[in-house]
Amino acid sequence: MPTFSANDGTDLAYHVYGEGAPVICLSGGPMQDSGYLGELGGLPARRQLIMMDPRGTGLSATPDAAASYRCDRLVDDVEALREHLGLDRMDLLAHCAGANLATLYVARHPERVRKLALITPSTRAVGIEATGESRLETARLRADEPWFEAAFSALEQIVAGKAGDDSWKAIDPFFYGRWDAAARAHLAAQDGRRNEEAAAAFGAEGAFDPDATRAALAAFHAPVLLLAGEVDLNTVPSVVAEFAELFPNAEFVVQPGAGHFPWLDDAGRFVTTTATFLG
Repeated sequence: MPTFSANDGTDLAYHVYGEGAPVICLSGGPMQDSGYLGELGGLPARRQLIMMDPRGTGLSATPDAAASYRCDRLVDDVEALREHLGLDRMDLLAHCAGANLATLYVARHPERVRKLALITPSTRAVGIEATGESRLETARLRADEPWFEAAFSALEQIVAGKAGDDSWKAIDPFFYGRWDAAARAHLAAQDGRRNEEAAAAFGAEGAFDPDATRAALAAFHAPVLLLAGEVDLNTVPSVVAEFAELFPNAEFVVQPGAGHFPWLDDAGRFVTTTATFLG
């Protein structure tokens, strides 16, 4: 497994899939190893994917300082990977919480990014939040599902601030476009793969400065793809649309019937959309 050394000496691992011009891929979680991304629905048939395991996850080493897990400090790890690969400019793809890291990287190193693809992105770095009602509205699109009644009741409890011990588990089906055996297996495979200590530090005080980041993004003129899942309860499409407005050169796409992991729900559509954008 190839590795490189971060600025603080931590050995970080990455996985390579496919051939051709590379795309650096940042996983979500936050602070979950890249394994849950799989091969992004077959995207390596079109581009080479470089998937880094964040420090303290997967095959990457655990750092000496837990404070180094903070999102703004992880920008240096992405820059170290770019330097290790010898890339003057790179295409960057990020999923979920990884979009916060990608956004901060772009704000700090705009000249190093050729194209940016944000897949069902978290928006903490820019201070955008979904409302409880927007999540309920998105969830109602699944009203014909056999599991809907129990899951929606649990979601209502969460939105009302009255979540019980089982409420969060009950809404799992909402994060997948199809709650089938493949979705269940994907969810089960994620157990234990997130570094909880690192996740707690990821968004610690000082990690984000939304006003400064928004200002930096307004000056970033490279092409940006923001892909939302139509039924994604985690990052509802209206939030992704608002995020897209912060970029001068953004393409906003909603993948029909997709949840938070659109490459699982319709791999062909996901790969076509993403590969066409990346070129």
